[in-house]
Amino acid sequence: MEALLYAAGLVFMLIGLGLSIGLHEIGHLVPAKLFGVRVGQYMIGFGPRLWSRRIGETEYGFKLLPLGGFISMSGMYPASASAGPAKGLFRSLIQDARSANDETIAEGAEERVFYRLPVWKRVVVMLGGPLMNLILAVVIFTVLVSGIGVQQGTTTIASVTECVLPAGSTATECAADDPASPAAEAGIRPGDVLVSIDGQAVSTFAEATAIVQAAPGETLDLVVSRDGADKTLAITPIEAERTITDASGQPTLDENGEPVVKKVGYVGMGSQMGFVQQPLSAGPQFAAENVGRVASLIVNLPVRLWDVGVSLVTGGERDPDGPLSVVGVGRIAGEVAATDAPILNRFSVLLGLLGSLNIALFVFNLIPLLPLDGGHVVVALWDGLKRVWARVFRRPPPAPVDATKLVPLTVVVAVLLIAMGALLLVADLFNPVDILQ
Repeated sequence: MEALLYAAGLVFMLIGLGLSIGLHEIGHLVPAKLFGVRVGQYMIGFGPRLWSRRIGETEYGFKLLPLGGFISMSGMYPASASAGPAKGLFRSLIQDARSANDETIAEGAEERVFYRLPVWKRVVVMLGGPLMNLILAVVIFTVLVSGIGVQQGTTTIASVTECVLPAGSTATECAADDPASPAAEAGIRPGDVLVSIDGQAVSTFAEATAIVQAAPGETLDLVVSRDGADKTLAITPIEAERTITDASGQPTLDENGEPVVKKVGYVGMGSQMGFVQQPLSAGPQFAAENVGRVASLIVNLPVRLWDVGVSLVTGGERDPDGPLSVVGVGRIAGEVAATDAPILNRFSVLLGLLGSLNIALFVFNLIPLLPLDGGHVVVALWDGLKRVWARVFRRPPPAPVDATKLVPLTVVVAVLLIAMGALLLVADLFNPVDILQ
């Protein structure tokens, strides 16, 4: 059974990855066609073709390796005839790139090429792919936090501490001379549902905790729902040193990474954990926070990759927030699906993982280097800047930017990406991230 669940998690993530890649390429395809560019191919995957079908002038299909996708647009760069002879050490590479580009320009469709589009249209086409990943991530996170909810303390009481133990006590049972906890003294029972405290309605346990912690020594009116009827109790929080926690029950840390401890009101009751639905604005906010985290990871990518390499050689523990390959993501999905937890909990984690994957695709593709989408955006903006400069100084319109001259840099970036993928793949196979520790 565990193997079947593991396989189900893996299949879920593979389907999600395929959907993410497919939508990314649709983000390029739709505006390209709307702007009149001839699109020869729309493919998911790389390598040998598994299946394809031609619809109109475009061939749609799937290839063997589901590690990405592409659309083949006519004339990404100026034709060789207008670019002049290739020069320099890498002229053969540049000429090969130009020849491949020339093959995409069909006879009779010389005007329907990408490089002839106005700058803003080229930017829209290239940003369409990453934008689709961002939109998908926002939808996923909205479903996750507003549809399913965030797991946190609910207003249903799960436990009541019978007494107040002295600070630093390791006792697990109350002694006869230990004072009763305020919650026990007030008559709160497990199963009670908090309605309001001190006249303030509460919808989460975090809201109730905030009111209690702010009122040590004050007697508060506490309304609970018990057996279908509201009951008003009087409760007086005592002053105690407690570690401050957030809505999910995790300790709040200071700037030094240490738990924040302060004197607050304490009553001695605990809540049942459950999924609490958040407002619709929480999904976009969650996505934005993920964008920040992924951007920070990419800025520090060389250091993170070095750490992965060191942990691979030494067998040390890997950072769970570090970079992963597709294999690593699939492995985590399988482990999550096979854990002994409620189905909704596992599904929520898988959804969050898929949302984070789309944020990674969004941010990574914005890196301003060819062959990534961000690199094509930079080329288009540079072309536009040259044209504006020429107009301002009343010079003849410049020739279109010939990005084939950047092929050597593109090859270097591609080699680095392949090397990074190989490192992460080997690390995920032989020293995977342990999320169940």
